[in-house]
Amino acid sequence: MYTLYILKCNDKTLYTGITVDLVRRVREHNSSNLGSKYTQSRRPIKLVFSKEFVDRSEASKEEARIKNLSRKEKLNMI
Repeated sequence: MYTLYILKCNDKTLYTGITVDLVRRVREHNSSNLGSKYTQSRRPIKLVFSKEFVDRSEASKEEARIKNLSRKEKLNMI
């Protein structure tokens, strides 16, 4: 099972990603060098949206679609 997630960073920006272990991934973004470079300088982060998918392909397609949305569209989705 793959999870698409959106994080809200300390500077109010949004970060979108996919993972197989949401709890671990959010912890990594918040407290270790294993999180993305983008979130490392924008801590603390907060999980604001998640959606599960059966396979990686569908999760990746939805991630790409969401990354192309405007900030306003993402906030409306959340």
